Amino acid sequence: MEIGFVNQNDCIKIEILCKKLIKPSSPTPSHNQCYKLSFFDQIAEREHIPIVLFYPYNNNNTNSPTIDERLEKSLSDVLTHVYPAAGRYDDKDECSILCLDQGVSYTKAKVNCKLDNFLEKTRKDFSLATLFWPHENKNVNQNNFMVSPIVAIQVTKFECGGLALSVSVSHPVIDGFTCLQFLFGWGKVCRLGTPIDKINFLSFNLGNIFPTRDISTLFNSTDIANRAENIVVKRFVVREAALSRFRKQCIDESGGALNFRPSRVEIITAILWRAFIRASATINGYVRPSLMDFPLNLRSKTFLPQVQNSMGNFRIDVPIKFIPGETKLELHNFIILIRNTVNKVVASCVKASPDEIVSTLVNIYNQSVTSLEEDEVACSSMCKFPLQDIDFGLGKPSLVYFGLKDMEIFWLYDTDCHTTEVGVQVDLKQSTMQLFECDNDIKALMFMRDAKL
Repeated sequence: MEIGFVNQNDCIKIEILCKKLIKPSSPTPSHNQCYKLSFFDQIAEREHIPIVLFYPYNNNNTNSPTIDERLEKSLSDVLTHVYPAAGRYDDKDECSILCLDQGVSYTKAKVNCKLDNFLEKTRKDFSLATLFWPHENKNVNQNNFMVSPIVAIQVTKFECGGLALSVSVSHPVIDGFTCLQFLFGWGKVCRLGTPIDKINFLSFNLGNIFPTRDISTLFNSTDIANRAENIVVKRFVVREAALSRFRKQCIDESGGALNFRPSRVEIITAILWRAFIRASATINGYVRPSLMDFPLNLRSKTFLPQVQNSMGNFRIDVPIKFIPGETKLELHNFIILIRNTVNKVVASCVKASPDEIVSTLVNIYNQSVTSLEEDEVACSSMCKFPLQDIDFGLGKPSLVYFGLKDMEIFWLYDTDCHTTEVGVQVDLKQSTMQLFECDNDIKALMFMRDAKL
């Protein structure tokens, strides 16, 4: 046995029970053993991105002696389809994956507390969820990144039932859409026992449509962004009543300038971003320019039907710039700015060829390089993706945690596929978070009682 992560203040101890490699249940055919990365994979950050899902006690399944067997067998079966996930980067050609069934890292662990008690602790400190990241993540750095497993998984059981299932994926192979599709597919196979020959939820063609290229002359700057420190993580639920109030308020105050019905993502993003700008103004003594990166999944935004379910990276980080004096601080101004900027990027991709889409991305990147006088934050929306349907036979997840806790970012997601409520995870520097939480709009959005995240 090996002691894993320990949190002294909350007396949470995670004990590593065993580690293994899970390989595809059937060998990968020779014609699939070299998986070509795409241009979008080529420029993705070299980092592992984790997600943690917490599942409640289930009298029929969690204590079943077969839950471990079902998770491992279904994962092995899924890997026969998602074969690049079980491969390794080619050390001779970093733009391809050798799919020789090396396997994904799989860790089993236990924790010395009950899930209900842990969930209560996260109301005060949501970053406790990072204790359940795959243990393998601790050992991955820039020196060994290219030889590490592409997927690392950890299953941690709580006392008296419940478990945390965490998956960390190598970004140059797997983006957010791919990771969620992988989890959804794995859960479905685990729950339903889908035969291997019926597993088919991803395609593997992005490397052919968007081949890698020499990027040395494409981008003005290849500097690696500085990672933020002292990040504090909070989460809350935005109820439909709050959304309706803000929607009516911003339409009324716009005096006709807002001639469309803003979406819930547009409203929440505008409120979060404006509060972030206000906090920065308090810290710095003046309103600074601000750049918000808005990752946009391009799979449904082009006339390329063959990419609807493609594995890999296929997104553009839309840079939305707030410049004091050009955009006023009323909420509807932010909503209009967000929609106009996103729509402009979408319009440039809808009928574009692959080469034109690449040119659009390069131009956007080169025009959005931030300056020292500019604050930067990101907003990643997973709304409309059925997170609550990632069910391994354990029911719906009670809690979901996203990301690395290394940058300032807002995460948006549906808390239940049958409602209009939106879960919000906020990762901000401690100094910013203290002011952000006191913003009147943020207070109006928050509602914690009985929140299911």
